[in-house]
Amino acid sequence: MRIAVPNKGRLHDPAVEVLERAGLHLEGGADRKLYADTVDPDVSVLFARAADIPEYVADGAAALGITGLDQVHESGVDLADLLDLEFGRCRLVLAAPEEDGIERVDALADGTVATEFPNVTADYFADKPVSPEIVEVSGATELTPHVEIADAIVDITSTGTTLRMNRLAVVDEVLSSSVHLFANPGVASDPKVEQVATALESVLAADGKRYLMMNVPADSLADVEDVIPGMGGPTVMDIDDERGTTDEELVAVHVVVDEREVFETITRLKTAGASDILVTEIERLVE
Repeated sequence: MRIAVPNKGRLHDPAVEVLERAGLHLEGGADRKLYADTVDPDVSVLFARAADIPEYVADGAAALGITGLDQVHESGVDLADLLDLEFGRCRLVLAAPEEDGIERVDALADGTVATEFPNVTADYFADKPVSPEIVEVSGATELTPHVEIADAIVDITSTGTTLRMNRLAVVDEVLSSSVHLFANPGVASDPKVEQVATALESVLAADGKRYLMMNVPADSLADVEDVIPGMGGPTVMDIDDERGTTDEELVAVHVVVDEREVFETITRLKTAGASDILVTEIERLVE
């Protein structure tokens, strides 16, 4: 089974990283290759342009693809959207020169819009009361209004810095996008596809979580449980202490908590009677 992954650009490294974290380690690395095997003999990786990945998956050249939602919308192919991988977030926006004072879409009734996403742009204007001419360009979209090729643009922005540098103001949001895991609809329910999706989902579930382990006097367990803001109830286990160094009965408590709550939680746990508190990172979390 092949997974199509962006071969370069801002999506390449995060895509490879999420596969690695999911346990699908690429043998020999991912530099300057078209294909890479993984530690799973049934799974390999195909490197392709992010814009081409939807077609690769739709045609069956790859069972799975990691690429932007915007690229799939632009391609118009029918894919199964399995999982938002939560990186590569951006927006496709309609923008116009600041000095033109265009604040509403209907101001473009007789205008021209330049974009690298003509299909997404056409779909956007299909629901609007105006139908400007759409001109497809292959780069430097933000320059087209300043050289009188277009009155406005539809382009990707993450922070808005490039738009501001080119004196362009956002008129409207066309599409919100991030990188997703897509599958060919014919194999979306295949056990191997589901296995890969579950592995990637476990990586996302572990982000921002920490695993706490501690010793707690049995008579303080209720107080400790009141403190813990974890996922469901904690795991409580008896401690097999053959040393006989204490008459106090202790139990081991394990729990998963949000990283942002760890600092305050540890202080409250110590006050409640917990000791020997260990905090560790979580690589994967299967819920």
